[in-house]
Amino acid sequence: MTPLLRLAADLVAIDSRSSVSNLAIAERIEAELAGFEIERLDYADAQGVAKRALVAHRGPPGGLALSGHMDTVPETGWTEDPWAPRLEGGILHGLGSVDMKGAVAACILAAKSVPEGAPATLLITTDEETTKAGARAMAGSALARSLGLRGIIVAEPTGLVPVRGHRSSVNIIARAHGVQAHSSGAAGRNANWALIPFLMEMRAIHLRLREDPALHDAAYDPPFTDFNLVLDNHGAAVNVTVPLATCRIKFRASRSLDREPILAEIRAAAARAGVELDMAAEGQAPELAEDHPLVRQAASLSGQAPRTAAFGTDASELQALAPCVVLGPGSIETAHTPRECVEVRALEAAMPLFARLLVEGSREA
Repeated sequence: MTPLLRLAADLVAIDSRSSVSNLAIAERIEAELAGFEIERLDYADAQGVAKRALVAHRGPPGGLALSGHMDTVPETGWTEDPWAPRLEGGILHGLGSVDMKGAVAACILAAKSVPEGAPATLLITTDEETTKAGARAMAGSALARSLGLRGIIVAEPTGLVPVRGHRSSVNIIARAHGVQAHSSGAAGRNANWALIPFLMEMRAIHLRLREDPALHDAAYDPPFTDFNLVLDNHGAAVNVTVPLATCRIKFRASRSLDREPILAEIRAAAARAGVELDMAAEGQAPELAEDHPLVRQAASLSGQAPRTAAFGTDASELQALAPCVVLGPGSIETAHTPRECVEVRALEAAMPLFARLLVEGSREA
């Protein structure tokens, strides 16, 4: 097993779902970084869980940074052990293999391979799959800010095609409250009946975002904005009046869409329905022009024309440090599924490309 595959497998084997502490995987990564100056960015998430992001640097300031995240989505739907990495037919299987522990391993070994005279910087975050809190902590890093970075390569799975822009999210939570009781009697009040009027207005917004060309962005595929809905009755049984009904919406839009009128509609709908509303917005959708120097360099070294993407990444927060291009191994198609995997040859192609970006990025500084 090559050092790249061994490190990728080691990272997959560590449970680092966003809901649990990532200190174990952060320590495993730090063990690979002898000779690097390291800044540990420790914080507790909203549930009080200990988290850590890492800034690692070697060499002079300037140049580019490689960035990836340690956390994964939940193991929903997996029928095999998601933390037992499997290598079959040149493909690494396991939770986080493509999104994005394989890429993180490639970033680490690429940075270690850079000659001593060139800068090598790693920005390794967590909570990317939920709140982007790790990337926001990174944006305030004293070490990262001292380096004068000219760009950041966010190594999410793009098939090694440079992504010059992507959408950014507003995470919306609406809660309706009821009174729990046996549903056959008159003592209870079902929270769903309070939530349904709000949901009807959300459905109208969803349809308008999909069907109104004035709200589309032709530079993205699909051109319409993501407005995804998840409902939760928190385990209530069918013979119980629901005491709490929660609606979560991911509203993901490109830079061209003014989100505020839509957000104002959502606030007004919540007020009419009498439901609680929380909104948490990521940074502005990152988007660079095709002729931006970082985009040109990524396109030249990868041999691929730049594009945009419908998904989101830590670039929405990391752009506060430097311009970002998203470029990494593997396909987004298996990410967030119980079939998650990445081709070993994709990881092996990414590592020298990342190293070239670091070296050439220092020459462009």
